[in-house]
Amino acid sequence: MDGISIQAQSPGDAPHRCVLKVHGYVDTSTANELQSALEDHLQQGHHDLLVDLADVDYVSSAGWGIFINIVRSAREAGGDLCLIGMQPEVQEVFELLEFRSILDSYPTIEDALELSSLH
Repeated sequence: MDGISIQAQSPGDAPHRCVLKVHGYVDTSTANELQSALEDHLQQGHHDLLVDLADVDYVSSAGWGIFINIVRSAREAGGDLCLIGMQPEVQEVFELLEFRSILDSYPTIEDALELSSLH
């Protein structure tokens, strides 16, 4: 797969929440597309963002920077951002960078909805 694709789904019972399913990889060539999608959803009032990374095999420093910036914006709006289903290689970098203190991650969307501070 070349690049990145992002599909968004907002459950009808929680219009402030959005699940973004990301496919591909996040690097300097695809980071702007991810950032635009996340910012668009925040502007649409989806303040709780669940980013499903199960089909992402690489996140560069540009991608991690986007997640840090967006989580800040989401929290300022009264929401949050959670990362879901990271592959082992992506999870390893997440842990090495010690992002657990900034970003929440969960193995599944169901876990995120049950265990997180999402509304």
